[in-house]
Amino acid sequence: MKKLIYSLVTVLVFAAVACTTGSKSEPVKEEGPKKAVVYQVFTRLFGNQNTTNKPWGTIEENGIGKFNDFTDKALQEIKDLGVTHLWYTGVPHHATITDYTKYGISNDDPDVVKGRAGSPYAVKDYYQVDPDMAVDPAKRMEEFKALIDRTHKHGMKVIIDIVPNHVARKYEGKNNPEGVRDFGADDDSSVEYAKNNNFYYVPGASFKVPEALDGYKPLGGEKHPLSDAKFDENPAKWTGNGSRLAQPHHYDWYETVKINYGVQPDGTYDFAELPEGYDKKNHAEHMAFWQDKDVPDSWKKFTDIALFWIEMGVDGFRYDMAEMVPVEFWSYINSSIKVKKPDAFLMAEVYQPHLYRDYILKGKMDYLYDKVDLYDTLKHIMQGHGSTDNIAPIQKSYTDIEHNLLHFLENHDEQRIAAPEFAGDAKKGMPAMVVSATLSTSPTMIYFGQEVGEPAAEDAGFGTHSRTTIFDYFGVPNHQKWMNNGQFDGGQLNAEEKELRDFYKRLLNFTINSDALMGEYADIHAYNRENTKNYTNKVHSFVRWKGAEKLIVVSNFSDADVFTFDLQLPKSIQAKMGLKEGNHKIVDQLYGTEAMTLEINDGIAKVPVQIEPLQSYIFKIE
Repeated sequence: MKKLIYSLVTVLVFAAVACTTGSKSEPVKEEGPKKAVVYQVFTRLFGNQNTTNKPWGTIEENGIGKFNDFTDKALQEIKDLGVTHLWYTGVPHHATITDYTKYGISNDDPDVVKGRAGSPYAVKDYYQVDPDMAVDPAKRMEEFKALIDRTHKHGMKVIIDIVPNHVARKYEGKNNPEGVRDFGADDDSSVEYAKNNNFYYVPGASFKVPEALDGYKPLGGEKHPLSDAKFDENPAKWTGNGSRLAQPHHYDWYETVKINYGVQPDGTYDFAELPEGYDKKNHAEHMAFWQDKDVPDSWKKFTDIALFWIEMGVDGFRYDMAEMVPVEFWSYINSSIKVKKPDAFLMAEVYQPHLYRDYILKGKMDYLYDKVDLYDTLKHIMQGHGSTDNIAPIQKSYTDIEHNLLHFLENHDEQRIAAPEFAGDAKKGMPAMVVSATLSTSPTMIYFGQEVGEPAAEDAGFGTHSRTTIFDYFGVPNHQKWMNNGQFDGGQLNAEEKELRDFYKRLLNFTINSDALMGEYADIHAYNRENTKNYTNKVHSFVRWKGAEKLIVVSNFSDADVFTFDLQLPKSIQAKMGLKEGNHKIVDQLYGTEAMTLEINDGIAKVPVQIEPLQSYIFKIE
C-alpha cells in the first residue's frame, strides 16, 4: 500500500521512571497516528428527556436538549465508547419558529422555514449559536464555550458545521465582530451577478413562496401571524440548490439563498484558478498563492467565520455540500485554517467520486464522506441484495486517497439501520460496522443512537420516518433509554440494546488503539471465494498489519446462515505480513474468544473458521 501522510496529530507520550538516585525524564516516545472516531450528535435532540413526541409539537410540548445536557458524565460515557472527535450538529444560529424577540432576534416566517425548529442548514447568524440550546439564551455563546471546554477536558476534539453554499433566507448577523458586514449588505441587487455580491438576484421580480404540494401546510396547518404564503424579498434571490426562479419549487431548498463565490451565471470563473501541480503542494504554498489575488468577497467572509470559531476553541468543521462550491475556494479557506491550526479536522460532503481527488488534493480537505461507493454498497448488502465481492474493488480504486474517505453507516441525512425502510434490525449493521471501521486508515463516524439501535419510527411533523428529524422539536426514544433521565448509564435499555452498545464500544475502542489499522491492507476475499469451500459472497475477509500487530478480519453478513470453512492466506500475503511456517496462535480482539491456530505448512496457510449469523472476528496473530 502506498505510504500516506496522515493529517492526524501525532500523539506524544511522556514517561518518567523513578531511580534510587533521583528521577529523570526519559526521552519522549513518539507513537504513530491512530484511527479517529467521530461521534455525530444532533445537539438539540441529544439531551431532550421529554417523551411526548407530538407531530409538529412546540418546544414547550416536546422539549429540547441543551448545551448543558452534555454533562461530565455524558461526555465521559461518549469518550469511553471510543470517540475521539465530537461533531455537534446544528450549533450555528439558524432560522426557527420559536419566538426569541425579547433577546433581540427577529421572528422567522413559517413560509420559508422547514419544520418548527427549523433546518440547521439554514443559518441565520454565523457569529452566534442557536438560542434553543441555551438555558439562558442571552448567554448562549458562553454556554457553548463552556461545552467546548468540557469536551476538551474529556479528551475529545470539537467539530461544528459550516454551510458555505447557502444561508437562511432571512440572514441577520447580530453578533458580528467589529468591521464585519452582513451577507448581502453591500450587494448591487440591480444585477443578477457581480463578483463581490454575496448573492445572486432575479432583477425585476419579487420572491414568491413555492406552491405547496402533497398537502403540505407550514406548521402542519396551525395558524400563525406570519403564515400567509408570502415572504417579502425584492428582488428575489437564487435559491440554495441553485434554482434561479423567483418562485422556487416546493422541493427546492427554498428556505435558503445561494452564496456567490465568483462563479458567473454561465459557469465561468471570476477568480484565479490553481496552476498545474498545486495538487502536490502543501497548505502554506496554497496560502501563499492566494496572497496577491483578488478573491470574491464571499471567500473572505466565510474564511473570517471559520477563523472566528477556531479562535473560540473549535477544532474542525464539517462542510455541508462542499461540491457546490469551487475547489479554489476550499484551497483558500482550508489553507488559511491549517496555517493557523495545523491539526484542524476538516471533513466534507462530496457525492461525485470523480471529484474526490480534486477536493482532497487541490481543495485541501482532510476527509470526504465515502458515501456513493462504500456506504451504498454496504447498505445494499445489509438489505440482503448485494454481494461482498464488491467491497475490495472499491478499496483498491482509492488506494491513493483511502485515508481521506471517512466511513459511516448512519448520519443525519441517511436512514437508521434499524428502520424497516433500511434493514429493519440494528444487528444487521454489525458486520458492516466491523468492515467499515477496520477496512482502511480513514476515520470512522457513527451517529448518536446508532449504537443502541434507534429506528426513527415516529412521525415528527416535517421530518419523515426512518431518519431522525433535524427539523422538529422531538425526542429520540432509544437514545433516551440510554440517557436514563440524565444518568447516562443505559439503565432503560433492554438486553439486546445493551449488547449492541457493548459491541460498538468494543469495536471502536479496538480501532483507536490498533497500530495495524493505520498500516497495510490486503484483500483475501477474492482468493477465498475461488479456493475455499463453503466461503460465499455473504462473507468478507481481509488482513491488516503494521509492525508486530497482524490482523485477520472476517465478517458474516447473513442473518440466517452459519458458515464453516478453512480460511486461507495466499503465499504472497504471507510474505508481505512476514509470517513464517508453523503454527500461530490467533485470538479474537472483539470478545477474546478461545485461541485458535493459524497453520502454515508448505506455504499453505489456513485457519478453521465457524462464523455465526452477523458475527465478525478480528483475529490477532500472536
